[in-house]
Amino acid sequence: MRWYSRKFTSTGKLVILGIVVTACLGVDTNRTVAYQAFAFLAALFTLAALAGRFSRPKFSLSRTLPRYGTAGEPLDYTVTVENLQATLQRSLRYVDDLADPRPSIDVFASTPEPKEKTRNFVDRFFKFHRWMWLIERNTRGSVEERDLPTAPPLGQTEVRLQLKPTRRGSLRIENGTVACPDPFGICRRLVKIPKADKILILPKRYPLPDFDLPGSMRYQQGGVALASSVGESEEFASLREYRHGDPQRRIHWKSWAKVGKPIVKEFQAEFFVRHALILDTFSDAAHSEAFEEAVSVASSLACAIDTQDCLLDLLFVGPKAYCFTAGRGVAHSEQMLEILASVETCPGKPFEDLDDMVVRHAAAVSGCVCVFIRWDEARQRLVDKLRGMSVPVMVLLIRERGAEQVDRKAVNLGPEDAFHELEVGAVEEGLARL
Repeated sequence: MRWYSRKFTSTGKLVILGIVVTACLGVDTNRTVAYQAFAFLAALFTLAALAGRFSRPKFSLSRTLPRYGTAGEPLDYTVTVENLQATLQRSLRYVDDLADPRPSIDVFASTPEPKEKTRNFVDRFFKFHRWMWLIERNTRGSVEERDLPTAPPLGQTEVRLQLKPTRRGSLRIENGTVACPDPFGICRRLVKIPKADKILILPKRYPLPDFDLPGSMRYQQGGVALASSVGESEEFASLREYRHGDPQRRIHWKSWAKVGKPIVKEFQAEFFVRHALILDTFSDAAHSEAFEEAVSVASSLACAIDTQDCLLDLLFVGPKAYCFTAGRGVAHSEQMLEILASVETCPGKPFEDLDDMVVRHAAAVSGCVCVFIRWDEARQRLVDKLRGMSVPVMVLLIRERGAEQVDRKAVNLGPEDAFHELEVGAVEEGLARL
């Protein structure tokens, strides 16, 4: 269907319709003259198709892409097309071709659809729904086809396109296609220009209200290597010249007497707030709506937490256990979003891998924000361990559509802790109530 819409102009589609109608009406040549219209339209269509075959337009292109995109938010970019021939090219159309979403045979055979067990025998045998689900999952966006301004001989022309990314991750543009019409304006010759580009699509993010995260300042051993000069500390760092406003208690009298001008002691931060953002990646399915929403919630928190005066550690398990730190000159939230754009589930791994990493890291953090995609004994044990270490906890549980709510009486939390359930499809509303 996409090829049909690109290949034929509006006039061409009307000619094809006329050919079909007159072919049906002109079967009996003794009673109607519709066959004459059929012969004319068929000859016109044949000439247009042959004319398109003999034309050999040549183009090259370049794209000006932004550094990032965001899932669900359209982004604009510019494509420059260069006409490599000494002939004027008019009535052109241009579109970018994204990566083919069709799965490989191995992926198709080994990746079941989430609802496949509930389907009837025929659907499970032919696996049509699995094929369509995989194509939908692999489709990361769409690009609208646009008219291209007239391309002068051996000259350039520009067109502004809009890309609509639907999923996070790396979005690949395979090539560009220029559609050149024939002299009759019926068919187009599709000229593919190999030019691959990539753009990183960041996770969707939700607006968050102002809320206080659990925890207070803690002593960070080795914090001077991780933090800027903001904080409270008595850890001596170096000596420097006196600046207006420095307190007198920090004057180093011996150095003043030695160099003949005021010298003060400089201190660096060893006490500051450090939060841990724990992302649950343990899912039996390779893809789930709850996990995608969990990544979006984690991304929203990473952007909402002010890391100018604190550190934020992102902890999750992929091929191995990862801990990424942002804030206070270490890294920025954009870098954390880049990581979250590529995170995937880790089916088959035990939750204890995350449990062990968090417990080892808990002594340095002021509080933990846990983004879970299910609630069970393993996750309750992790929360109990954090509470036993006097680490305040906020739990954000992402549950599937229609799933039952967790019994709050069975959840063991302290007075400083918080537990919020967010249902897929209503996550933004749930976050607004934090």
